[in-house]
Amino acid sequence: MNAIANMARLTKAGATLAWSGARVLPDDARVSGPLAVFGRVTAPLRKKGATENEARLSSALTSLGPSYIKLGQFLATRDDIVGRELARDLSTLQDRLPPFSQGQAVKLVEAELDAPITELFVEFGPPVAAASIAQVHKAKVKVPDGSLKDMAVKVLRPGIEQRFKKDLDSYFFAARMIERFHAPSRRLRPIAVVDTLAKSVAIEMDLRMEAAAISEMADNIAGDEGFRVPTVDWKRSARRVLTLEWIEGTSMGDIEALKAKGHDLKALGATLMQTFLRHALRDGFFHADMHQGNLFVDAKGCIVAVDFGIMGRLGMKERRFLAEILYGFITRDYRRVAEVHFDAGYVPRKHSVAQFAQALRAIGEPIMDRPANEISMAQLLGQLLQYTEVFDMQTRPELIMLQKTMVVVEGVGRTLDPELNMWVVSEPIVKEWLESQLGAGARIEQAAEGAASVGRFVGDLPKLLRQAERTADSFGAMAEDGLRLDDESVARLAQAQKSQDRWTRLGIWVGALALLAIAVSQIF
Repeated sequence: MNAIANMARLTKAGATLAWSGARVLPDDARVSGPLAVFGRVTAPLRKKGATENEARLSSALTSLGPSYIKLGQFLATRDDIVGRELARDLSTLQDRLPPFSQGQAVKLVEAELDAPITELFVEFGPPVAAASIAQVHKAKVKVPDGSLKDMAVKVLRPGIEQRFKKDLDSYFFAARMIERFHAPSRRLRPIAVVDTLAKSVAIEMDLRMEAAAISEMADNIAGDEGFRVPTVDWKRSARRVLTLEWIEGTSMGDIEALKAKGHDLKALGATLMQTFLRHALRDGFFHADMHQGNLFVDAKGCIVAVDFGIMGRLGMKERRFLAEILYGFITRDYRRVAEVHFDAGYVPRKHSVAQFAQALRAIGEPIMDRPANEISMAQLLGQLLQYTEVFDMQTRPELIMLQKTMVVVEGVGRTLDPELNMWVVSEPIVKEWLESQLGAGARIEQAAEGAASVGRFVGDLPKLLRQAERTADSFGAMAEDGLRLDDESVARLAQAQKSQDRWTRLGIWVGALALLAIAVSQIF
């Protein structure tokens, strides 16, 4: 029954996308079997018009609901899956939906915080913004000195967890079918892609995680200037409710207002770019949704970020990779950039370092000869990640998220300052981080960590030897007697395979009949 329900949900989504006339597959995608038949049958029925694919796709996904909006936004960061053109079309998908009622919001807040709304807030106003997962209300609280303070209260949509669970089940079902029946798609790891989306959504729907992200970033930037985050009100926050300091500021998208208030736009552009790189390199933790709607400038000229539902993390290996890549291109040391790829294990040793350096030069030189204000680090990193497929570099989702965020940050920075020189702005941050990691102090610290690791290994050595001895005995027995399964295990394996085959056949027939029914109903 679960397979039938998933097929029904996917069929509805497919019909909606087909009717919209939107292109949802890369141009080079080869479609065969029932999907090809479905495409040919529904082609005459699709909406016609001069509307761009971007608008059609956005409208169709919005009509399908919150989970499809999130799916579209997620795929916009994965051009390795959907292709560059579709990723570009999806990148403008707006996460905006009509708000739910004030009464529902009040009930949810009271239930989650276990107190009447009048005890929690002096005022609790109507929603000021609504997205697919939550909406924001402006409220007031009384502080110890007796004055009132404005707060932003983020409230999850009622029933959103159940809605996402059903749709994610159907995404997993589709991913399993794709991996099983379409071998060329297996290299894209559809199940792993859906699993990444599911984990991201789970974090985003637990507002305690967003509060924790804000708190962690606040600790990271405690000594920084020019950038800050809102203060969390932990007393009035829970899984489905998040209360923060209300930010009074000018949106970074309102250039004329920023000018009117006397803000230095060139300085803001440089600060934004350096802040992003500092978070990515120094902290390995960055805001991954830094569009203009999430960035404000307060009265003191400080940049304030909001909406921490989507965050990115980089391990030390990825951070060093990023820094060395950027610095290598800045200095045109392509051999060093190539060696970094091999040292990190991203490119297999079967390839030639010299040949890879030659390929990097082909990417870097055309960009470096352009005017400084036209050079895009994000574009450079994007070309690099795409080209490395030729050298068997596997997809690195964390680097793709970084590159996509960099695209957005660069766009905002250049809106503030069209002449912004990304290399001049980024060089001191990258150089400082590399010196901190490769200097004498860093090497002493790394040596101490290495010594500690050796000590732990020596301490565990007797245990490891005992495990190795038992493993060797087991392999010896298998070599002499063969691998044996008891009768019960054999019977259960056979039953599981029989059940799986039966439900797979049923699912395929149900899907085919559903698609045929939709096509016939549209014709008549």
